[in-house]
Amino acid sequence: MSLFFLILIKIIPLYINVLLGYLSTKFLDVKRESIASLLIYILGPIVVFSAVLSVKIDLTLALLPIFLYIFGSILAFTTLFIWEKSWDNPTGNILAFSAGTGNTGYFGIPLAIIFFPPHLADIYIFTVLASLLYESTTGFYVTAKGNFTVKQSLKKISKLPILHAFVLGLICNLAGFKIPEEIVSYTAQFKGAYGILGMMMLGMGLIGLKGNDDNWDKKFIGITFVLKFIFWPLAIIFVIFLDKTFFNFLNEDLYKVLFLFSIVPLAGNSVTLAVLLNAKPEKTSLAVFLSTVVSVVFIPLAIYFYGGF
Repeated sequence: MSLFFLILIKIIPLYINVLLGYLSTKFLDVKRESIASLLIYILGPIVVFSAVLSVKIDLTLALLPIFLYIFGSILAFTTLFIWEKSWDNPTGNILAFSAGTGNTGYFGIPLAIIFFPPHLADIYIFTVLASLLYESTTGFYVTAKGNFTVKQSLKKISKLPILHAFVLGLICNLAGFKIPEEIVSYTAQFKGAYGILGMMMLGMGLIGLKGNDDNWDKKFIGITFVLKFIFWPLAIIFVIFLDKTFFNFLNEDLYKVLFLFSIVPLAGNSVTLAVLLNAKPEKTSLAVFLSTVVSVVFIPLAIYFYGGF
């Protein structure tokens, strides 16, 4: 089990950053809104732009986020169909949103930086577009079903700075523009800053969280955990098996990206949407927090049984 403990040691610093975020808000009065603004308007767009500019885009790579977007969307609509009426509030909608995505950004990008070489970490960041599009289209729709139109959803996504950075990076990439070697090390520093502040944001979100009986919705937590920690990894492993056996469309590096995408904890944005719908956001916050804690052991175990990165 030496590999397991090696992987565990690698991810422990991520949880130290979560603790630092909690302490900085509780004792230093650091504002979560200010950090969020830095992540959304400065660090995130720079990280996405440089990553998209650095990868060699081909048909296989382009189809990766498309596949993940379609897969997440199908899972979300299926979950909504099965459990939408299971609660007398929009909890079923929040469940559907959570089913189709995970914390691929603030949590997944630091993991990719830790486990993957730079070129593969950039490919992972490229695939995070799937989560971005999902959360702003399918995810937004299933969460706010009946309250917002498709036009409003598209208007929302059109304003996202990270999407603008992605499109600009894609245009520059296809035009043959590359980041000069002299400043590659500079842009690389933004990935580290994004990972640190992103994990600190998770800790900042724990302020005010209470584990009272009203928030312990065992059914909600149980279903989200089964979907996130069992169904997602097994489904992606099955896809990898099919490709290895029949199609040979992907390669080992892309298998690793797919698998890492599948083992991150619940998406923090589900809390934001729970607030929007007044669907007991404290309950959703507790589920996200518990999934992040469970990931301390789950992620090393999953990578260990996968064979390591």
